Amino acid sequence: MTQLLAIAAGGAAGAVLRFWVSNGVYALLGRGFPYGTLAVNILGSLVMGFLYIWLLDRLAVGPASRAFLLIGLLGAFTTFSTFSMETMNLIEAGELLKAALNMILSVALCVAATAFGILLGRQL
Repeated sequence: MTQLLAIAAGGAAGAVLRFWVSNGVYALLGRGFPYGTLAVNILGSLVMGFLYIWLLDRLAVGPASRAFLLIGLLGAFTTFSTFSMETMNLIEAGELLKAALNMILSVALCVAATAFGILLGRQL
């Protein structure tokens, strides 16, 4: 039960954080491309890779803390369903190049950010 409450609390915090970060990015770069979702997913992937290493290998924190951060906070912070809907909106609007670019950048940069986070976690 403790892990479920931790996930719920982390999820609430992650959703609010996602709203703030993505809207901040949209305010800076506009809404012509899903920059906010892309930024949130890259940042979330980087932090996921880093915390995964630190929480399991370096700090050995308990399962409730890991659940709060990795499942709750970062699970709600990253936005795969939003990414999917925004990509479909681009496709339906005939913006096939933007849709393809969004898919390629999101997958490639998020996997690279996770790898970089893991590298950072292991080096620090």
